[in-house]
Parts: sequence; C-alpha cells; structure tokens
Amino acid sequence: MRMLTSLLLALTISYRSLATVVQDFNHVERCKDSLYMGTPPRGITDIKLKKICQRYADKPRYVTLYDPQKRIPVYSAYTFKKTEGDRRVDYPWMYEPQLAEIDGNGNMLPFPTGYLHMKFEDSQAVLDDYSDVVLYERGHLNPDQHQSTPHDRAATYTLTNVVPEIREFNIGPWREYEERIRVRLNNFCRGTAFIVTGVTTRGNMIRRNNQDRVAIPEDVWSAYCCTEYDRNSPHDVRILFPSHAALAKNAKEGNSVHEMTVQELEMFLKNHMDVDQNLQIFYDNCISPSPLPLYLQHTI
Repeated sequence: MRMLTSLLLALTISYRSLATVVQDFNHVERCKDSLYMGTPPRGITDIKLKKICQRYADKPRYVTLYDPQKRIPVYSAYTFKKTEGDRRVDYPWMYEPQLAEIDGNGNMLPFPTGYLHMKFEDSQAVLDDYSDVVLYERGHLNPDQHQSTPHDRAATYTLTNVVPEIREFNIGPWREYEERIRVRLNNFCRGTAFIVTGVTTRGNMIRRNNQDRVAIPEDVWSAYCCTEYDRNSPHDVRILFPSHAALAKNAKEGNSVHEMTVQELEMFLKNHMDVDQNLQIFYDNCISPSPLPLYLQHTI
C-alpha cells in the first residue's frame, strides 16, 4: 500500500507542470480556451514551428507557437486576468523537454541546478544564452502582470514564452504599454479578453561559443480582442474596442509603441513575417456580436 501511495504521489508531482507539444491546439482538452473562438491566428505558413499547450498544475494556462530553429516563440496567446499588476519575479525558470523529445510525459520543468544543456539546447533557449548578454533581458510575451493567480503567473516563466528584448525597451515603452493595456482591460472589458503577442525577426542572433543561438526580435507586436466591453465608456475608449493592436521596435532608441487597428497590424506582418495573405489574428476579425439592429450598430 505504501508503494502504491508513493507511486501515485510521484505521478501527481510529475503531472503538475505539464507543457505539451501538440499537432493541434484542439488535441489537449481546454487548451484552445486561450484562443478567441478556440481558433489560433490563421495564415502562418512555417511548418517547422511547434505548437505548445502551456500546462501548469494540471491546467492549460496559455498556448505558444515556438520556433525551435530560432529558439524563440513566434507568439503566445492567452486570456487576460484582472489583476493589480504587481510583478513577481521569484518563480523558477522552466524549459520544455518535449521540444527535444527526451521526455515523453510533457512536463514543463524548472532548470535544475548544475544541469547539462547538451540534452535539450539544440531545440530551445537555455539560461546560459541570456547569462552573458548585457544588452538584452528576457521579455515575456505572456507577461506575469496580465495574470492573477500564482499558478498562472508561474506558468509564464518558461523560456519558451520569452524573447531577447533590449533592456531599455523592455523596462521602458513595452512595460508601459503592458500596464496601459492592463488598466484598460481591467476597467472596460466586461467579458474575456484574448491577447496574442508575438515578434518579427530579421536574422540577428545572440551568439554563444561562436554559434548562433537565439534570434533577436526586430519588432514586438500585440493585439487584444474583447467583444463584451463597457459601451457607456468614453468615446476615446470605445473606439479601442472590441479589438486593438500595437507595434514597436525592439531597440534602444526609436522604440515607442504605436497603437493601431488589428487590420493595420496584419498588413504590416504580411510584409515582415512568414505568413500568407490570409493572415488573421482573431477569428472573424473579433467582430463584436451586437444586440442592436444593423442600422443602429454604428451608434455604439
């Protein structure tokens, strides 16, 4: 009986931090809940990319489309949780064993102390890739301050959810934008807000031991979709719903964040990403369902 109890405990512990690489986000129950209408961005053409259902403590938290050759995420998609926005940085950094196919159970695992990179560093970034680069910080695509519970926040601390961001950009314009969106969605989104945040690249890499290791983003972009919003909000707020987007250069200077419509962002990405002309970040362009007749909808 004691052996059975120990086995069950071990199985429970190993299952607590799952991050599963899947063929389709529908393959894992409730994984697609992080996507508006359960639908990922359409039109991304690179077949080498890996779909990760980021699970933690027995529950899917968000999804990531990951590039194992560039060793960064293309995007992370998540649901925004109302939060006070306080940052927590005492969670352990994790990696994804399944990207290296060395662990069949899908555990998202903390980097062990004194670990050997060689088993999995071919398919993803490791802590050493960021340890000696003074210009860059680990920039979350799904930021912890857009999550509320300790488990949701802990799940954002995987290197499959971060990209190298210029320090001045990370702690300046982009952090200010993340806070602006946090306040906006806290105050005016009445339903669920879906966010997709991603990057473009242009071939620049972080090098380690004379090898190209991690792609450095050229641009960072983000878009949100909230179809249930406060229709009594001020006009300058109402025009930012049901969806809006932003784009910025990952640079030391000239890095201000430009807000725009999702369609304007898509037009930019069609010229700067591996996507086709059918690119669509949100299903049906996040069209807001309206209880009003068509001839009155323009008055909202």
